[in-house]
Amino acid sequence: MKANDLPELTLPQMLAQNARALGTRVAIRQKDFGIWNPTTWAGYFERASDVAHGLRLTGLGAGGHLAILSENRIEWVLAQLGAGLAGAVTVGVYATSPANEVAYVLNHAEAEVILCEDQEQVDKVLEERESLPHLKRIVVIETKGMRAYDPDLVISFEDLEARGREDRSRNPGLVADVLARQSLDDIGLMIYTSGSTGKPKGAMLSYRNLRAEAFAVREMLGIGPGDSHLSYLPLCHVAEQMLTTMGPIYTGSRIDFGESLRTVQEDLREVAPTTFLGVPRIWEKLHSAIHIGLMEAGGLRRRLHDRGVAACAPFATKPPAERSLGERLTFQFYYWTVFRALQNFIGLRRARLAYTGAAPISPKIVEYFRIIGVPLVEVYGATETTGMVLAQKLSRLDPGSVGVAIPNAEMKIAESGELLVRSEVVFAGYWRNPEATAATIRDGWLHTGDVAEVRDGQFRIVDRLKDIMITAGGKNLSPSEIENTMKASPFIKECIVVGEQRKFVSALIQIDAETVGKWAEEQGIAYTTFRSLAEDSRVRDLIEREVAAGNATLAQVAQVRKFHLLSKELDHDDGEVTATMKVRRASIYGKYAAEIEALYGGRAAA
Repeated sequence: MKANDLPELTLPQMLAQNARALGTRVAIRQKDFGIWNPTTWAGYFERASDVAHGLRLTGLGAGGHLAILSENRIEWVLAQLGAGLAGAVTVGVYATSPANEVAYVLNHAEAEVILCEDQEQVDKVLEERESLPHLKRIVVIETKGMRAYDPDLVISFEDLEARGREDRSRNPGLVADVLARQSLDDIGLMIYTSGSTGKPKGAMLSYRNLRAEAFAVREMLGIGPGDSHLSYLPLCHVAEQMLTTMGPIYTGSRIDFGESLRTVQEDLREVAPTTFLGVPRIWEKLHSAIHIGLMEAGGLRRRLHDRGVAACAPFATKPPAERSLGERLTFQFYYWTVFRALQNFIGLRRARLAYTGAAPISPKIVEYFRIIGVPLVEVYGATETTGMVLAQKLSRLDPGSVGVAIPNAEMKIAESGELLVRSEVVFAGYWRNPEATAATIRDGWLHTGDVAEVRDGQFRIVDRLKDIMITAGGKNLSPSEIENTMKASPFIKECIVVGEQRKFVSALIQIDAETVGKWAEEQGIAYTTFRSLAEDSRVRDLIEREVAAGNATLAQVAQVRKFHLLSKELDHDDGEVTATMKVRRASIYGKYAAEIEALYGGRAAA
């Protein structure tokens, strides 16, 4: 393993060093009312220090827990680093979570203070106030509509920062004292798992873990001072933390916060970041957006695009330096006639590296973006590995692989096929759950719960160990492989495979309302709701064709023989998906038990 040569400093200590060494260089840009407002490294540290004092005044002590319930914005990281500068620990909560899920995390984490984005998030906390004995104060960023709220409980972020600044002038040594005592083995962040199979668990990440992951990010992704990244995925997820706090603070790269989640594509076009992280659903949405645009363009442009994709597909995984003169000329022709416009449309023309991770993705989706010139690599990691632990390199893009181990990690595959990891990125354990910690880390090895294999020196993730299905005929199947094959279609948003102890594979399918809706308009098909669209026989015929196309690429035993089209979209509030949109299989199998049973006696799909 390669030694970590980053400074032996915690994240808050590193921020303080950056304030001294990088001073007036821009660390963060926040877009407000259409204007990108810069914050320097010195300003980042100064404001976080004021927040640290303000948090102490609320009663948040060393080792205490600050919860954050907000979309990504500068206040999120100011609060997180402010908590660190005060010796406290940040706990992220998904902004999309309903009140009961918010209360579970706050209670389990024993959060004493919570930072909320706005009135909507404050109301979730107040709805569960009686069940939150540890909570002392609520801090709110946007105060619109909050004039009547109890000032002894609710304080504005602006007020917290101002009070902290005043206290700092009276007690200037607080932050320096905390930093002098802080060590790499202190817990710096707590991230709750998605809870796809049960209650979420609080994974404790030490500053040593965060530093080790920052080293991996620099070595594998080449993140450095010249890079910029648009932060938009939830900061309570380890993937975004990796690229918004860990990597940038240790390497000096810049972070941009857009106006909101709704403006991500517009923000991408404005920022044109050098690096971009998208979970599979984001890449699927970008793929669908391109598909819709081409449907609208039609004619010559559509035919030119299709020819370009066909012409460039054979060398899509070949590094540009290794392409023949003919291949380079072919790509350049289609780049200037078609692909450049598509890269501009999705905002990734300047990206020197883009990555997908956090869940399995269809190889067809990955291949498409590589064909049009987006330098897309697959990475693999988990909350318990502080983020990325395997990654592809642009010099070798084996389809379906997740590359090689980060330089500071060891990997091995157990007899069961499970991937095991030993490294400084392996988390410190689960908060208030020693039994789960002991079951996950055994003899120094993290048991990931994922089945993996190695082919030609490249790791491939087969599926979750618990999700592997055994058919009635005794065949082992990977549901994610089948599901991602079907989701390569721009018309299919979700696919949940059924096959455990069954004679054949069936599936529950959710259409992509936007793409199918556009197709329906072109076909002159009238519809009023998602249900009326999904239940139209011509839509079913469309999906049958898409399923048949997917089946053609699968082994016979894995082919979807029958399917049921869902008449509603899967919803977090209905317990069907997690906050990160991961499918809760057990919940869906129970809810749609009658529809599933009907598949084993109804009309077969094409």
